[in-house]
Amino acid sequence: MAKDICEVTCVNEEKVTRAKQNLTEQNPMEVAKIFKALSDDTRIKIAYALSLEGELCVCDVANIIGSSTATASHHLRLLKNLGLATYQKKGKLVFYSLDDEHVKQLVEIAFQHQMEAIKVE
Repeated sequence: MAKDICEVTCVNEEKVTRAKQNLTEQNPMEVAKIFKALSDDTRIKIAYALSLEGELCVCDVANIIGSSTATASHHLRLLKNLGLATYQKKGKLVFYSLDDEHVKQLVEIAFQHQMEAIKVE
């Protein structure tokens, strides 16, 4: 028998009810979209670079990820459309940054967690 599953059924109704109530008040599908966007290795590289530098132009991002400006722009636009990044045009350049401190923390915590997992191994 597997060691990672319960051998008997025992439901804590209070915890289950509370969790279900909280899930109906939130929108897990929208949160999942954020993680789906960041699950792409190119977009997480972009988000991490933005968390480190604060603001980067599309040309800088393209250079960091080793792509064309069109490809970088596509990824940045997706992050913007999901509310993870914002941009502003300065002359002929377009600069992107993470939308707010929450997004920056999310990215930084993910990288910190990954580094801690490497140390444990």
